[in-house]
Amino acid sequence: MTKVYLDNTSTTPILPEVRDAMLPFLGEYYGNPSCIHEWGDAPREALEVARGQVARLVNGAPEEIIFTGSGTESNNFAIKGLALANQKKGKHIVVSAIEHFSVLNSCKTLEKMGFKYTVVPVDKYGAVNPADIRKAIREDTILVSVMHANNEVGTIQPIEEIGRITKEKGIVFHTDAIATAGTIPVDVKGLGVDALSLAGNMFYGPKGVAALWLKKGTRIIPLLDGGVQEGGRRAGTENVPGIVGLGKAAEIALAQMPARIAQVSALRDKLLQGLPEKISRALVTGHPVNRLPGHASFCVEFIEGESMLMLLNSQGIAVTSGSACTSRALLASHVLLAMGLPHEIAQSSLLFGLSVQNSAEDVDYVLATLPPIVERLRQMSPLYAKFLKEGKGG
Repeated sequence: MTKVYLDNTSTTPILPEVRDAMLPFLGEYYGNPSCIHEWGDAPREALEVARGQVARLVNGAPEEIIFTGSGTESNNFAIKGLALANQKKGKHIVVSAIEHFSVLNSCKTLEKMGFKYTVVPVDKYGAVNPADIRKAIREDTILVSVMHANNEVGTIQPIEEIGRITKEKGIVFHTDAIATAGTIPVDVKGLGVDALSLAGNMFYGPKGVAALWLKKGTRIIPLLDGGVQEGGRRAGTENVPGIVGLGKAAEIALAQMPARIAQVSALRDKLLQGLPEKISRALVTGHPVNRLPGHASFCVEFIEGESMLMLLNSQGIAVTSGSACTSRALLASHVLLAMGLPHEIAQSSLLFGLSVQNSAEDVDYVLATLPPIVERLRQMSPLYAKFLKEGKGG
C-alpha cells in the first residue's frame, strides 16, 4: 500500500544528520553537563554549541535561549513566569481567541490566582487585528501573547504591528512561534517580542525538547524549583542528546529554509487548488495567501473530519483533524469556531501538513483518494440528504 505522511503539523521526522549528531551523547558522552569533571566537559560544550545554533535561528543571543522539554512547557513558562514576575504592576493579560491550549489554559490557571485575561477575536481568516489588541490593553495589562502563526489554519499573524503597540505601552510581549520557528524566517528583533516559544519536532528535530527565547533583561519566575541549570531559570538535568538534536535541526533549517519554503509551497498550492476542484463544498480555511508554506486546511461540508481521517488512514494517508493536542477529544476546533464557522462545519475539518519529504505524487494520491471517500461518507450523511432534498445540490 502507498504510504503518505501528511501530518507534519503534529510532528516531523528526524533528519538523519540530526540523529547522527545525537548518537554520541546517547553513548560515549553520557556525563552530566553540570559536573566539573571531564565527563561533564563534552556534554557541557555541546549544550552551548546548540544554544548558539538555536539563537541564530531566531536572531537572538545564546544567553537568551532557555531549553525546555516541549513547546507546551515553553508556553506555560512564558505565560505563568512572565505574569508572576510582573504582578506588582498589574494582573491583566491579553491573548487571542486562537491561541494553543497551553496558552489559554495557562491563563485559566492564573485566573484562579487573581489574574484577569481578555480574549481578542479574529476575522474569518483567523487573523488578529492589531487595533483590537490596542483596544484590549488596560492600565493594569502586563502581558500580551499572540501566536506567530496558527497551527490549525496556517494564518500568519501581524506580530510586528502588535509588537510596536506593546513596546509603545511598555508591556511584555510573548509569541508562540512553534508553528513558524525553523519553517519561515523568524527574527525576534524585527518582530519586537520579549519572549518566543519554539519546539524541535516542528522542524525535523527530536520530540521532547524545545526552547524559550527570553530577551535579555526580561524578568521571569521559574516554574520548576531545583538546581541552577539554564541560568537558574529551568531546573533539572538537561536532555543533552535532545538539545544537541535541536541545535543541529536549527542549523540545518536556517541553511535550507529558502529551498524548503519553495518546495512545500508548491505542494501546498497544488492541494489548495486541487481539492476544491474535485470536491464540492470543500472550503479552504485560513488566509488564502498569508499562510504557512506547508499548510493546507479545509472543511468538507456534511461529514465529520474524524470519519475522513480514519478512511484516509485505511488508504495509507496520515492527516489530522484540528490540533494534534485535541484530536482525540472529538470536539469542534475552538480556532474554527472563533473564525465564525458553525459547529457542524467546524467538525468537518482536515489539516494537511506538508514536508520536504513529500512529493507531487503524494498530493496526486490524496487528490485521487479523498473524493471517493467524501462521496461515500456523504451518501450516509443526513445533513447531505437534507441539503439535496432542499434542492441546494445543484
